[in-house]
Amino acid sequence: MTDNIAGQAAINAAQDRPVTESMPFYQPSGNECALFEAAYREGLPLLIKGPTGCGKTRFVMHMATRLGRPLHTVSCHDDLTAADLTGRYLLHGGETRWVDGPLTRAVREGGICYLDEIVEARKDVTVVLHPLTDDRRILPLERTGEVLQAPDQFMLVVSYNPGYQNILKSLKPSTRQRFVSISFDFPSPAVEARIIAAESGLPEPQCVSLAALAQRLRALKDVDLEEVVSTRLLIYCATLLKNGVDPHQAAEAALVEPLCDDPDVKQGLLELIRATFGRP
Repeated sequence: MTDNIAGQAAINAAQDRPVTESMPFYQPSGNECALFEAAYREGLPLLIKGPTGCGKTRFVMHMATRLGRPLHTVSCHDDLTAADLTGRYLLHGGETRWVDGPLTRAVREGGICYLDEIVEARKDVTVVLHPLTDDRRILPLERTGEVLQAPDQFMLVVSYNPGYQNILKSLKPSTRQRFVSISFDFPSPAVEARIIAAESGLPEPQCVSLAALAQRLRALKDVDLEEVVSTRLLIYCATLLKNGVDPHQAAEAALVEPLCDDPDVKQGLLELIRATFGRP
């Protein structure tokens, strides 16, 4: 009981910790910071799910700085192999030397390894992760014969976008059940407006209008879009506005063109933007 009370006190203290100028800005929308702290303290691997541009990577950057741990980020893709994570022998100065990959470096130094869009990686990557996601917390390196024991400070974090999940690209249930998980979504309009203002420098009243526009764009049911407008794109739009770009041109460049190429779909999005900002 005493340990539980002490642990909760540590989380509460971390939540109250002031944000320094060097800490990446992040606006919490729930108890995600406390959950991350608890998972870190107990050595639990963490899975973050959410749409593109909703703040998953920024959240991990913020928490790594908050906890004072080095962060090793890997953007996963189809050609990513287990060796890209663990390391390989490379020729250097006429000698063959072993070079650690980002996962191995994170384990050795007690850092946080963040694998972004884990479902994009090849299947052998998840196999490498399994020994680190159970009570063993080890990383076997077959090429060097080492078995690294992850220190208490090491944490594994992975993320993916469920909107892209399909039969060919998904996490096996046996892998998913090795992680505690947090679901992310776009923040409420009020919170999103504060984020846009803080990131872009645009006055918050104008950011309120952008956040409201985003809600309308995301609510469109008859428009065929692979992705909805993200908080990241709203920040881009606000940055253009702050630099004096016409609102319609800024919205078209940041909120329409990145989302689609279909002329009819773009016209529908532009009509909604005109309804928000007025016709030019």
